[in-house]
Amino acid sequence: MKRLSHPIAGGALLVSLLVPVTSAAADPEPRPHRTPPVREFGNGPERNSAASPGRELAAQLKARGAGAHYGHARTEGYPRQTKLPEPPVNPDDKSIKLGLMPYHGIAPKLNALQKASDRVSVEVIGRSHQGRDLYLVTVTAPESRGEAARQERMREEIENHPAKAARDPQIKRSYKAPLFVNNNIHGNEWEGTDAALRVIERLATAKDAATTKLLGSTRLYFNVTANPDGRAGGVRANAAGFDLNRDFITASQPETRAMRQVMIDTQPLMMIDLHGYVNGTLIEPTTPPHGQNYEYDLFIRNTYANGLNMEAAIKALGYTPDRDGVQPPQIPFRDWDEGWDDWPPIFTPQYAPFHGAVASSTVEIPLRVNNADYTNLPVDELRRRSKINTAVAEAAISSTVSFVGQRRTSLIADQIEVFRRSAAGERQRPAPAGWVPGFGPEDVYTTRFPRAYVIPAGTGQRSATAAARLVDHLIANDVRVTRATRGFRLGGTAYPAGSYVVDMHQPKRGLANVMLEAGGDITDKVDAMYDISGWSHAYLWGATVTPVTSGDLRGVPAREVKAAAPTGYVAPTGDLALRLDDAKDVTALNALLDEGVKAAWADDGTAVIPASARAAARTMADRYGVRFERAAAKGAAPLRKLRVAAAASSDDAFSLQEMGFDVTAVSTATLNAGFDWSGVDVLYVSSGLSYAQLNEQARTALNAFLAKGGVVGRGSTGASFNSAAGLLTATSVAGRSDANGVVAVSNSGGALTSRAPGASFVYSPRWFTGLGPEVTVEQRYAAQGPLISGHWRPNADGTGGQNAAAGQATVIRGVDERGAAVALFGTEPLFRNHPKGMFAQVARSLHWSAVTAGRRQGTR
Repeated sequence: MKRLSHPIAGGALLVSLLVPVTSAAADPEPRPHRTPPVREFGNGPERNSAASPGRELAAQLKARGAGAHYGHARTEGYPRQTKLPEPPVNPDDKSIKLGLMPYHGIAPKLNALQKASDRVSVEVIGRSHQGRDLYLVTVTAPESRGEAARQERMREEIENHPAKAARDPQIKRSYKAPLFVNNNIHGNEWEGTDAALRVIERLATAKDAATTKLLGSTRLYFNVTANPDGRAGGVRANAAGFDLNRDFITASQPETRAMRQVMIDTQPLMMIDLHGYVNGTLIEPTTPPHGQNYEYDLFIRNTYANGLNMEAAIKALGYTPDRDGVQPPQIPFRDWDEGWDDWPPIFTPQYAPFHGAVASSTVEIPLRVNNADYTNLPVDELRRRSKINTAVAEAAISSTVSFVGQRRTSLIADQIEVFRRSAAGERQRPAPAGWVPGFGPEDVYTTRFPRAYVIPAGTGQRSATAAARLVDHLIANDVRVTRATRGFRLGGTAYPAGSYVVDMHQPKRGLANVMLEAGGDITDKVDAMYDISGWSHAYLWGATVTPVTSGDLRGVPAREVKAAAPTGYVAPTGDLALRLDDAKDVTALNALLDEGVKAAWADDGTAVIPASARAAARTMADRYGVRFERAAAKGAAPLRKLRVAAAASSDDAFSLQEMGFDVTAVSTATLNAGFDWSGVDVLYVSSGLSYAQLNEQARTALNAFLAKGGVVGRGSTGASFNSAAGLLTATSVAGRSDANGVVAVSNSGGALTSRAPGASFVYSPRWFTGLGPEVTVEQRYAAQGPLISGHWRPNADGTGGQNAAAGQATVIRGVDERGAAVALFGTEPLFRNHPKGMFAQVARSLHWSAVTAGRRQGTR
């Protein structure tokens, strides 16, 4: 049994970090969302954009005069130096108060280092949500083009031919060990950036033999600031309101996609991610439960060894609790029972192992300088703390650099072994008790990999558009996908030509499986999880995915693909029906409405497009990969581009805008200040709006809107608004607040959920009882054990568990006595932009409520 002696145990368990990002409590007043999300891939065909970001990024950087771009010539020699554009001085940069490097000071610093040293290369790897450059610094001994080509050949051999690589003496002798250091992914956890710049400068200028030897055998990659928008603004999230360290298997944000591509391209043996603030310094590895798709025997051996190494380096700084207020470092794997796990692959150090990292760690530096401390503490005290934090971060980075240099050969061998097991389709090797000190049965988490996954084509596929998006996402994550050239049988089932096959005998099978498997129910393993516990792309992204447990893939006639095949279609005659089954269907509809197309709503959730708009439909079919079938009937009511007033969490607002809705942010404060409801079609409520706290003028204006408009509510805030405003007759029942995961649902086939997937996502799940006669149930939790994967325990008093939720209504709609058309969700259909197969349910609810309210008023 591990100790629970850390100072943040029990009632003080990292409250600020454990609040769910999507909850209303985390952000009571939503940030304004006045412009659509940045799409760095432009306005071209979206279905294949995720698989090929390089061309678009290159064009952007060329247009902006940014010099060299990233991601093309892996065989180009080093140094690869770029004259960085230097941003204008921003006197409001929040780093300045702490005595740290403001964002505008980074480019001049890097330009100077490149000028001073041929060991330093800087490339722009992308742009932030607000358009700031993202800098990757490589520190290594100079390489000719031929030497760089040999390094790339060895890297590819390690990934693609690991059995051969294990026998290759050149790899053992001369492959440069890659280390990835990620900094400042949370914008108001600053000091990793400054520590990284110190380490870069020291390595760039050191003349000693040890540094020369180190840089001759390693490549050190530094993402200087992963979140420049948050750094300048002094906030945790990026400018879109997303916690980037929760985004890695969704990749909704440009900063995350840039980091993902760096890890694919560099294939790091190790990585560390610099955060703050936990006193004493927190150094991973983690507590159970451990991710079940890793080769964890290799991972824990190296990660724990480097954890001890970092701990020793930080202790050597000599900081003490009495003199400096700095507690000794702590390693959750060694020191805690639970509470800091590596189960979900959403964090940077938990994503990196799927690209070959055999050691990766979050490091939480000690002294808090953000949030209330940033505002309330004297500048001298803040700078004292930041100085200590920078030294601690520098010690963690420097000791890891030394660790890679010292263990280069064994780390390379372990990375080769990860890829070899995966390519050979071998079972995982559970580490025995005592594998490293403290490792026991509670640390063993493994899975059984299927032989393959099939994403079928034709009538067996729920949504061809969703399938193409999933395939492109897998490819963008460096998962290999093939497409059948003719029909085949596998595992006793026949599949048509055009079906996609993910062979699980491939180097990155762990990443393929973590996305495509159902996941696991870990409810009985631990009392509480640090973050989400379920995330399955197979269940939540809207495509049909079939695991195949056995079979011979040599008989499958298939070719590897670099992008999904086009899925767009337009019927050649008659009016057209666009089934709103997927987010891209919704985006296409909104784009058509933007162009003035006269679409109509059908009560099964289909949009009817007139034959006269066939040319516009062809454009949308090509752009978004959606299908326009021949309409069987006329639409029941006209549609228009909706203006949505959204009291919404950041992820909800982002997803609504991504689907093309015109979103205006509202909150209790904005309504109390006076809000013009004219032109608003639907009110969306998920965060930051309390009916009870509205002043009389605001309530009167809102009630006038409710008499003629639509309302869509989600979660506790949406349910509370429904009750306080006297809308639908329904009692909202809360499950345990930290319960989350993938759940089985049954759909009624109504306007909101016809053709919807049989699964959804929950976090702080809710359901509705005591339904009035005006209420229609669109969706219920499955009647037996709704949790497919995740963690859902009842409360201490026995309430709020999944058994209590079984069979209960989780999506409802109805029209109240005044005419308000209302839909309520107890699920999380837009959570962190992830459960993409659920997005259309929200879009349909918006259109249904607007159309229904309009019918009642005769205004449509």
